[in-house]
Amino acid sequence: MKKQYWLIILTYILMQLSGLIPMLILREKMTIEIAGYWNLFSFAAALIITLFLLRKERNEKYLRGGDPSSVPVAIAWAIGGIFIAFFMQSIAANIELYILKIKPGSENTQQIVEVIKAMPLFIIVTSILGPILEEIIFRKIIFGVLYNRYNFFIAVLISSVIFALVHGEPEHLLLYSSMGFTFAFLYVKTKRIIVPIFAHVAMNTAVVLIQTVYYDKIQEMMKQFEQMQTIIGGF
Repeated sequence: MKKQYWLIILTYILMQLSGLIPMLILREKMTIEIAGYWNLFSFAAALIITLFLLRKERNEKYLRGGDPSSVPVAIAWAIGGIFIAFFMQSIAANIELYILKIKPGSENTQQIVEVIKAMPLFIIVTSILGPILEEIIFRKIIFGVLYNRYNFFIAVLISSVIFALVHGEPEHLLLYSSMGFTFAFLYVKTKRIIVPIFAHVAMNTAVVLIQTVYYDKIQEMMKQFEQMQTIIGGF
C-alpha cells in the first residue's frame, strides 16, 4: 500500500478519536452543539488533509480492468446507483428483520438526528464530508488495494465488513455490508470514485432528511410494529 494511503487511514482514525478531546476538557459542560461543531471541524480538516495527500493521483489510472467510463455513462451509473443502494438496503433490512430477527432502527441514525436538530449544520458532516471520506477510505483505498491483488468478491467482502464494523452497530453488519457491496460495484463498473461518492452522498442526504422531518412519525410506526410483533408472538 502506498505511503500516502497509510497516512490517510491514520488521519481518519485520529479524526474518529479526536471526539474524546472536547469530552475530556469540558466533561460535564459538554453539549450536543459542541460535539456537532467539533465533528464538523474534524471531518473538514480530515477531508482537506486527505485531498492534499491524493493531489497527485487526479489523472492516475488506479483500478485494473480497463479505462474509466465516459462522463455520460458515469452520470447514469451515479444516478442509478442511488436506486440500487436503496434496493440493496431494503433487501438487507428484510433479511435482518424476518430471518435474523433483528429489530429495525439504528441508534447511530437516531443520535445523528438528535445532533442535527440541535445543530442543523451537522448535516454537512452526515451528507457530504462523511460519505466522501468513507468512499475514499473504504472503496478507493481498502477495496482498491485488495481488488488489484485479489478478485472482486474477496475485496468487497473484506472492505464491506470493515466498513460495517466501523459504524459501531455489529447487529446491522448485513445492512452496512450491502451498502459497501453496492458502492464497490459502482466503483468497479465505472472506474471513477466520484460515482459511488455521489450515490453515497445522495442516499445519506435522503435518509437524514426523511429521518429528521418525519422522526416522530417513524418512531410511532416502529412502536406500533413492535407491538404487533409482540401480539403475533403470543399466539
